[in-house]
Amino acid sequence: MLPQAASLSPVLPWLDAFGIAMFAASGAIAAARARQTFVTAAFFALITGVGGGTVRDLLIDAPVFWVVDPWIALMCLGGALVIWVTPERWWAGQGLDWLDAIGLAAYAVFGAAKALGLGVPPVPAVLMGVVTACVGGIIRDVVAGEPSILMRPELYVTAAALASALYVGMRLMGFQGFPVASIAAGAGFALRAAAIRWKLGLPTYRGR
Repeated sequence: MLPQAASLSPVLPWLDAFGIAMFAASGAIAAARARQTFVTAAFFALITGVGGGTVRDLLIDAPVFWVVDPWIALMCLGGALVIWVTPERWWAGQGLDWLDAIGLAAYAVFGAAKALGLGVPPVPAVLMGVVTACVGGIIRDVVAGEPSILMRPELYVTAAALASALYVGMRLMGFQGFPVASIAAGAGFALRAAAIRWKLGLPTYRGR
């Protein structure tokens, strides 16, 4: 992982890798469900895995992580291969949603942590966590021609914001290390899991 990320906390590079792997797998699943070729599945895995982090790095003027670390692209392609050679029943149903939920929580925390580590103020750092977590899935849905998660009232961005804000808030209070990252990621995942299980959503605009 990037040196800046590795210096933040021993657990954060693992969150980074975990989030990328989960999003890459979700991208490959989206292509597989559409009965596409392996090349398409690999492309989906790559853009989903690195999309949010790429936008984040461009916004905070950091080196684009997967360009300077060759293992990232290989990890995304490896995720696509795993999906390609496994039986469809392993990830049928809500498999895409659950992988996406895990990646969302992990990546939100890492995005916020990286922004903080590079000197970004707290509020923009929270937003960088949300961008990191959400943009890859949005790109996946748009390229796949599926309705974006953003166009459904179901809690999604809110879960990423919870994980990101909780991490930044605890860091501002002086807490450090694995417990901070795990609590923040766990809270974001729990909210997203509840939304998947019970179709929780924010109130929608109803006009006058």
